[in-house]
Amino acid sequence: MPWPVDGLRLHRGDRAGPKAASPATKHVASAPVVMFLGDSYTVGERGALPETTYASAVARLLGWQVVVAGKAGTGFVNGGVRRSAYIQLFESQLGWRPAPDLLVVSGGHNDHRYPPDQVTGAARIVLERARQRWPRTRLALIGPIWGNETPPPSILAIRDGLRALAQEFRAPFVDPVGERWITGSRTAGTGTAARYIKRDGTHPTPEGHRYMASLLAADLRRLGLARPSRSR
Repeated sequence: MPWPVDGLRLHRGDRAGPKAASPATKHVASAPVVMFLGDSYTVGERGALPETTYASAVARLLGWQVVVAGKAGTGFVNGGVRRSAYIQLFESQLGWRPAPDLLVVSGGHNDHRYPPDQVTGAARIVLERARQRWPRTRLALIGPIWGNETPPPSILAIRDGLRALAQEFRAPFVDPVGERWITGSRTAGTGTAARYIKRDGTHPTPEGHRYMASLLAADLRRLGLARPSRSR
């Protein structure tokens, strides 16, 4: 019985014996498996589709098989409306799956009302759980993404705590705030926000997600993670 994989139909074989894999099948089999865990920037805000976000876009750019997980409004501490913070989302959406080559955790935006030390402590639990579950999986951490005007001091403090945590885990860290992925103000019509942020002043447009994906892809290439594989 065939089953679909990224638009292809792969077969277990047939009565005449196994067939040589087609070039397309070989490509799917060799593509790195990458999982993302994040908030609305990663999975999309209400009404948006995960396949339109930067996480899916960077997978297309780099030729990955991708699983996009998380929930809008959530964070390492903040559980959103239904009180499911990242550790609960990791367990329910990702932790039961076979080990990926790379896990990318992106967050902090929705934790800005919590003490930075509490956010870092909660992030440590997520990374520890992932490393226990998948010892050979590579880990990468993306700091808070801020879509409008200057980030508040609380976001900068959370960013600094997550950067230190990434160093502790020897995991690459990507800093969208420090790299100025989004500048200016959507309301004032200034900076990159004028072009890439929606009227809500927070979330990227589809074009904005593709723009962010191009920046993240460049960072991942620089960090040697464009073609990740599990460590031996």
